[in-house]
Amino acid sequence: MNILISNDDGIDALGIIFLAERVGRDNRVFVVAPDRERSAASHSLTLKHPLKVNNLGDDRYSVDGTPADCVNLAINTILPVRPDLVLSGINHGANMGDDISYSGTVSAAKEGMLLGIPSLAFSLEMKHGQDFAPAAEFAARLVRYISNNPVHPETLLNINVPDRIVDDEVPYRITRQGKRIYDDTMIERTTDRGGDYYTIGAHEIRTSGDVESDFFAVTSGYISITPLHLDLTNYGSIAELSRWHL
Repeated sequence: MNILISNDDGIDALGIIFLAERVGRDNRVFVVAPDRERSAASHSLTLKHPLKVNNLGDDRYSVDGTPADCVNLAINTILPVRPDLVLSGINHGANMGDDISYSGTVSAAKEGMLLGIPSLAFSLEMKHGQDFAPAAEFAARLVRYISNNPVHPETLLNINVPDRIVDDEVPYRITRQGKRIYDDTMIERTTDRGGDYYTIGAHEIRTSGDVESDFFAVTSGYISITPLHLDLTNYGSIAELSRWHL
């Protein structure tokens, strides 16, 4: 297969290098990724200035734009062939629960799906280290399976890999999106000159998710595979809102 790989950690990030090398053993891989880290870029597109593309050779290209820019440019302009599959990652850190809305990694896969190409996002939990090899191996395994068992065209798969995978015949779980609980996410500090400044972060992040959630699976040592789609309609509210009389 012809496979496009992007990310939000940048063209030289360790995760994308592992993913491209492993998947590239059995497929032709094109890497089109941001020229620097673009974490939490979500699904933003660059509209205010032209995008620069740098051909690095060996089917690798860097772009001075967002992850969504990279996938859009790759499919519509850069690549000599239309890819059969879009992969994003392997992200340095998990993308589960509400983080999915902010993730540039997931949004690169979303852009591929919007353009009609089956897409997968891969992220690695990094609590105890950063060994990307098991995640890359699972990605190659999943790509082989999908080549013969296509995913529904309006679905992207969000895959989160724990840094310590359980020794199980089936080391993954099909999950749903969990929920993060952000406490004190705005951190206030004071400079030496007395001025205040703020950073977006969290002293402690709690999660809420039952046994079917992505958080529970990864915490338990299983790879989480969550099917996502872009229809944000709250169908449960349609009947209620239809009774309104404004």
